[in-house]
This record gives sequence, C-alpha cells and structure tokens, in this order.
Amino acid sequence: MARGVLIWGWQVLGEAVVAKDLTKRFATKKRMGLFRSYSEYVDAIRGVSLKVKYGEVVGLLGPNGAGKTTTIKILSTLLLPDSGSASVCGFDVVREARKVRRNIGIMLSVEKGFYGRLTGRENLLYFGALYGIGRTELERRIRYLLDLVGLNELGGSDRLYEEFSLGMRARLALARALLKDPPVLLLDEPTLGLDPPSARRIRGLVRELAIKEGKAILYTSHNMFEVELVCDRIVLINKGVVVAEGTPEELKSKIPNVRTLELHLRSFSEDLLSEIRGYGLDVQEPTQSSDGLYVLRILARKPEEIVDDVLRLTASRGIDVVKLRIEEPTLEDVFVYFTTTEGVERSGAQ
Repeated sequence: MARGVLIWGWQVLGEAVVAKDLTKRFATKKRMGLFRSYSEYVDAIRGVSLKVKYGEVVGLLGPNGAGKTTTIKILSTLLLPDSGSASVCGFDVVREARKVRRNIGIMLSVEKGFYGRLTGRENLLYFGALYGIGRTELERRIRYLLDLVGLNELGGSDRLYEEFSLGMRARLALARALLKDPPVLLLDEPTLGLDPPSARRIRGLVRELAIKEGKAILYTSHNMFEVELVCDRIVLINKGVVVAEGTPEELKSKIPNVRTLELHLRSFSEDLLSEIRGYGLDVQEPTQSSDGLYVLRILARKPEEIVDDVLRLTASRGIDVVKLRIEEPTLEDVFVYFTTTEGVERSGAQ
C-alpha cells in the first residue's frame, strides 16, 4: 500500500497529491532579424500549490498557457520543478521519482504512444510488460479494463489501433493509465475532441473510479459543463498563479453581481430603464426575443431581494411581465471573471 494511505471499508482518507509553491521557468529563443536571436525566459508556473485527497476529483482549470500541463508533468516526474516541492502518495516527485511512477496513472493525450499495427489488447499487453506486471495478473487486468472502458462491446480488443475512432482511442488511453491500478490518476483533457457518448462514458468512469475505488484524480478540461459534473473541487490558475480554489458553488459565490434577474416584458419604456438604474442597479440594455417580448436583465448579488420593487415599477407603468426567472452564475462566469485582469486583482493574486 502506498505511504500515507488509510482505508476503512470503501472510504480512503488522507491527501494523495500535495504540491507547494511549485515554480518552473522555460528558456525560449526570440529571433532578431535573419541570423540573430536572444534568450528569453517564460515563467510557466509561479508558486502553484494544490492538494488532492483520495476519493476526490479536483479540476485544474485555466486558459491556454496558464500552466496546467506543466503542473501535471511535474507531478508525474516528467519535469523537474525549479523550486517548491510536491509529493504523490507521500513520495517526493524529485527524490523518489520511481516510487511516484508506480503510484500514478497518467493520460496526457488521447492518441500518443500507441502502436497502430497492434490491437487494443496487444497494446495493453505491451505496456503492461513494460510496467513489470506478471503475465497472469496482466491478462486478468486487461480483461477487466477492456470491459470497464467499454472497448469489448465496440470490438476494440482484437481490432487494430489504427482503425480506432477517436473515442475508442480515448478509452484505450484511460485503460492504459489504469493498468497498474494506481491510487492516483492525472488526466489532462481526457475528453478533448470526443463525441458526446464517448465523453459521457469517460466522465462516468472518472466519477466511478473516485467514488467506488477511492482514487485521487487531478483533471484538466476546458469544458465547464464537464468540470461541474465531474469535479468535487476546482483549482483555477492563470498566468502560472492560483487565482481561486474551492467547490463549484463556493467559486460561484465569490463573483460579485453575476446572479441575474431576467424579465420578459410585453412592452417597454426608457423611463422604466432609467428608474431601475436610479435604484443603483446594474441593468443591461433590453433585447427583443423571437416571440416579440422584451428581455430585461438586471445583475445583482441577491436578485430575490429586488423582485418586489422591480415588479412594482413595471405595474405602475402598465407593463405586463410574462415571465420572470433568476439565473445563477455558471462555471464559465467563474472562469472568465478570475482569468481577467479585474478578477485577478480582486482575488488578491500576485
């Protein structure tokens, strides 16, 4: 059993992944004219800290170039950090890299590293032999995994990899990550480019692996809908810095004035707009829907507290309210807010 793991029935307690103040800088070449160039340094991550518990899925989110893949590569021992520390199952990623590798399954790409002229089963046999898994155990494990990821039902066991669809390749990549039955999974955009049924299958497997098997999973994605379905907590990074962390609901609650009171009106007057703004409310210019109704959206932290006042104003002008609803912020709102200059400044990130 990995160091620092405590199992009680199906419940796994403790922190599987711990990163503290990780930094990584890369040198790049900038060209000056045809023959001259100079070196420039880019900080990929600057003091990234995060934790993932057993039985938990943590989403690592951020725009392109934010440092997500760099962080995962450091945790998987593929890159050395310039400073800071990280451990997986209690093993240091620098000093105990081999022990870390025995305890992780990694999926950095849907397609990389497989052999086109081998079948799905043969690919897994090859990688299992590289991992040092005994033949009898490996055969048993492969049968289980091909069923788990749904490749048997698609004929992927005895079909050449070069004939696989993208969804089948993603399933095989996840099966490879699970070959050693690792307690920790590092999944970098595992559903990128997949059709909805394949993406749904991967998402379901990720939740099942965390809940039923107690695996600690670090998960990156740009699909906000997917992240909300899969992840227990989210770590949001921007320009190499952690700018927000918490459950999806906790992060939504940190965004000021993004809950929306939406009214669909049968008619509209500029006087109504002016009077609503006179209350100090942030109201957007109305739009007209396909059914001819005017749509008025008012941003507020607690829109339920202003409903009565707004309805009183519309009634005083003889304006009928056909429909009214309160919209909650989405993870996309969270993402946009915390990855803009305004959001970063308000979050206190340096």
